[in-house]
Amino acid sequence: MSIQRFHIGKRLSEMVIHNNTIYLAGQVAEDTSQDITGQTQQVLMAIDRLLAEAGSDKSKILSTTIYLTDMAEFPGMNAVWDSWVVEGHTPPRATLEAKLAKHGYKVEIQVIAAQ
Repeated sequence: MSIQRFHIGKRLSEMVIHNNTIYLAGQVAEDTSQDITGQTQQVLMAIDRLLAEAGSDKSKILSTTIYLTDMAEFPGMNAVWDSWVVEGHTPPRATLEAKLAKHGYKVEIQVIAAQ
């Protein structure tokens, strides 16, 4: 039973692979001055990079959890999501309103994917 950890930090690993399943830590925007559109784009680009590093891509996402600081931002986040997600490969998804770890974050997305 092999567990691979990537980008290991003091508190978390950005990605873990076990049994050909990829678990990503919640991804947040680097530039919190951006609106929901900009932050969502940044987060989805980070997810693309991590999945590519693991030999996968967004068409293999098994499950997604999206956290928004304000559900009023739901339409803006969805507009970016809808243009990013692969038609015919939309994953199961939950979207929640939550207080995020740092002031300025508007969205955090956590993904589980097949390798």
